[in-house]
Amino acid sequence: MIPVRAQTSQASESEVVMPQAMQDRASGDTTLSDAWLTIRKRKYWILAAALIGILLALYQSATQPRLFEAYGNIEIRSGASNEYKIGAATGGSGIESSSAHLPTQVSILKSDTLLLTVARDLDLANNPWFLGTQKSKQAQPHRNIDDPVVRQMVLYTLRADVNVSVIAKTDLIHISCQTFSADLSAEIVNKLIREYIFRSLESSAEAQKRVSDFLSTQLGDLKQQVETSQEQMIDLQKKIGILGFDPTHNEITTSLEDLNRAVGQAQISRIMAEVRYHTLSGMDPNQIDDSVASTQVGSSGNLTSGAPGAGDQQLATLRTQMETTKADLAKLNVAMGDRNPQIRALRAQVDTLNQEIRAEQDRILAQARQNYIASRTNEQQTRGALEAEKSTAYQLRDQMVQYTLRQREYETNRQLYDGLLQRLRSAAVEAGLESTEIEIVDNAVPPVYPTLKPRSTILMIDLVVALIVGLIVAFVLDSLDTGLRDVMEIERITGLPSLAVIPKTRRTSAEQNATGLVARNIGVLAAPKSQFAESFRGLRTSLLLATAGKEPKVVLVTSSTPSEGKTTVSTNLATVLAQRDVKTLLIDADLRRPTVHHRFGLNGKIGLSSVLTGSATLEQALQRVPELPNLDVLVSGPVPPFPTEMLSSQVMRNLVEQCRGIYTHIVIDSPPLLSVTDSIVLAPEVDTVVLVVRHGKSGKQAVRRARDLLIRSGAPLAGIALNAVDLNSPEYYSYYGYYGYSGYGSQGVEHDGWASKSDKRKSKSKEERGGE
Repeated sequence: MIPVRAQTSQASESEVVMPQAMQDRASGDTTLSDAWLTIRKRKYWILAAALIGILLALYQSATQPRLFEAYGNIEIRSGASNEYKIGAATGGSGIESSSAHLPTQVSILKSDTLLLTVARDLDLANNPWFLGTQKSKQAQPHRNIDDPVVRQMVLYTLRADVNVSVIAKTDLIHISCQTFSADLSAEIVNKLIREYIFRSLESSAEAQKRVSDFLSTQLGDLKQQVETSQEQMIDLQKKIGILGFDPTHNEITTSLEDLNRAVGQAQISRIMAEVRYHTLSGMDPNQIDDSVASTQVGSSGNLTSGAPGAGDQQLATLRTQMETTKADLAKLNVAMGDRNPQIRALRAQVDTLNQEIRAEQDRILAQARQNYIASRTNEQQTRGALEAEKSTAYQLRDQMVQYTLRQREYETNRQLYDGLLQRLRSAAVEAGLESTEIEIVDNAVPPVYPTLKPRSTILMIDLVVALIVGLIVAFVLDSLDTGLRDVMEIERITGLPSLAVIPKTRRTSAEQNATGLVARNIGVLAAPKSQFAESFRGLRTSLLLATAGKEPKVVLVTSSTPSEGKTTVSTNLATVLAQRDVKTLLIDADLRRPTVHHRFGLNGKIGLSSVLTGSATLEQALQRVPELPNLDVLVSGPVPPFPTEMLSSQVMRNLVEQCRGIYTHIVIDSPPLLSVTDSIVLAPEVDTVVLVVRHGKSGKQAVRRARDLLIRSGAPLAGIALNAVDLNSPEYYSYYGYYGYSGYGSQGVEHDGWASKSDKRKSKSKEERGGE
């Protein structure tokens, strides 16, 4: 018994290194080559769309209506008289800027109002050349353009026939019209131009009249406002006392300026007197000398010594006398003693001087205090006068504000009045200048020949559109196609390598007449030099190299759904393995709908089911293929009631193990994965698994689901065998072009099996029910 392999070990044992080109395609990136491949696959759809486009272009060129196009040109000088217009007087840019003027006039020319006037004047509602009923033999009823339905129909047709555009880098407007009549086309263009000029002049005159009326009304109101403002301003000027028209020059303002300067000077004097007084009062009387007595406050606020006054000189004289008397007293006292009359006289003189000094000091201090009080009183009185003047000024402030407002109002009204008066005088001039802005450059003349689109242009446009539609259809169909056709796409979806690409082939007449049933049914025997046979030799090589270390002995061949060719792959794979001169066994494990015995023309009464039930031994059930001496076949035998249980039994595992000891290679043909679970129970017992995918038939989801089932069951999945590939398909050339097989031994294209017609008829009904 062979143990179940882990998924991780299978990945390492069966990994096949893809070429770099194949890896790039498997990455899932859409390239230009993918787009080109889609175009090649859907080329018939694209060619059909191109053919339809050509036929449509021929039909359009043959049936296009014979329309006559007349045209005229007018010039609109948008900036001819802007310097005289109202907008220029106010510093604006005129009625309209040059860049917006011409598009605006184009919209006016195409307006419903103008077109309806033209239609009404020319009676287009009843003109058969305009309506396209000139060839009708039936009498047409009279149509009233005032009818909403008729008016809408005429406007819709006229808007489609008339084209108005600006000629680039000029002030010219091009007007054209297409109808079934040359005269009518020219008449419509000329009528539209004349009506546009008339409407423009009429609109300009009405606008100027409205402006003049409005300005005249406004001038009367402004004149009254100017007079009222001027009277109110003069009354306030007299009341406030303003001289002239400058409100900043008046008597109150001058008085306030003088009082402000007086308050400043009084404050400085008070500060100087206060500092002198507090300095003298805080000193020791004996320390008061001439310099201290004459101390003043400088402009920076610091104390400075000034020139001493008369009182200050008296104090200095007394102190000098005191010093002289004391010196004389000291000399006499040493020489004569205290009882000397001169000493007594000197002492009396010292006492007298002391009294005089103290009296002088008191006088200086009292004088400083009086100066301080006088300075403070002066400051208070001056400040009071300033406050009183300010109060008077505040009382007149509201009147000053009123005066200023009245003055500004007067000036504003005066400016408006002058401006409106100027505009009113220029309005009449503007009305005359407006008429010169529109000039007819070319009147419309009836064309001689109809205007027809060139056939080449119609053909080119229709062909391009048809090709675009064809490409869109091709890519949509390709995206909706769930069938797997490309080897690279299969590798990208499954993540598995492609082991072989097996072409869909047909046999030549010589191969159909080959002797022997096996030679006719087994493709590698019927055409050993064909690409079909070469693909199976490539599959054999891929399998022998798929696992590292040793060749796989037991190979399980299965598919996702029925009719994908797994029996064809298993029979031909067993054949090419047997051609290596090694013993090979082919087991038909499809116990539900077996077909292997039909391919080899063998007896299907005894086979695998007989061995598993014990009704026959392996040696009794094995059958030889005469054409292949190294190939033994174990057919399925009678259909059992419980195939899955029989294949998952221990007897089946023992049988596989027994065959391992006898044969070099064992190929097992198993049922489809998504139909029954037989392949799932057999997968863990084999060395490698080959998943067969049919070109263009196998669905993406089905193949992905089959791969997931095998991986979860622990199957050693080797890769994909793409079966029944169309040799002429773009995908085939893409793949075989890479491997160098293109053109090698091709045998034609028809089908993927090699069973005879009689054998195919035997198994056809079974394959339609899901078997292979």
